[in-house]
Amino acid sequence: MSLITVDRRRFVVAITGGIASGKSAVSRQFERLGMRVHDADLIARELVTPGQPALLDIVHMFGVHALTTTGELDRKYMRERVFASPQQRRELEAILHPRVRDELQARVRLDETAYSILAIPLLVESAHDYDWITRVLVIDVPEAMQIERLLQRDGITAEIAQQILAAQASRSVRLARADDVIENTGTLDELNSAVEQLHQRYMALASG
Repeated sequence: MSLITVDRRRFVVAITGGIASGKSAVSRQFERLGMRVHDADLIARELVTPGQPALLDIVHMFGVHALTTTGELDRKYMRERVFASPQQRRELEAILHPRVRDELQARVRLDETAYSILAIPLLVESAHDYDWITRVLVIDVPEAMQIERLLQRDGITAEIAQQILAAQASRSVRLARADDVIENTGTLDELNSAVEQLHQRYMALASG
């Protein structure tokens, strides 16, 4: 259990959404508006660099095949393995999620902005670890659009794309958890405008 705590008076917004929904584009717009976004995926990447305890735990759990020939995490191997096995996905999450949560809390405590922003793709799947968050912003797109974007972006097969979506919370479950929703089915300008409106709202709520 984490020994790090966040002042619950701190206004904290978590951005979440299914894979390829546009969370990164939303995060970049918040950053252009002067906010700092703490990204769970980027922290997870930092935690599995060579020599880090999390990487050693992964090798202990999944074997040396989890590493490339240069000693780095073999992301393609791990992705194919964990999305094909719910049990192995849970084992990987048990290694990474507590460490990511602790680091997010530590960074929020250092924030000096009006409010804090976290980007947490698997927020709904691990909501019990984030009861200190004030609001949840869901970036929403239809599943067919997610798959189309995944195929174009990652060059994976349709089968793997379906496995990735199946491993995440459903669209309806994410929307049920949302305090705010951005439907990212339009242009980038429309997306940026929606983020700017929410930013102004969050500034008012945080100051109130």
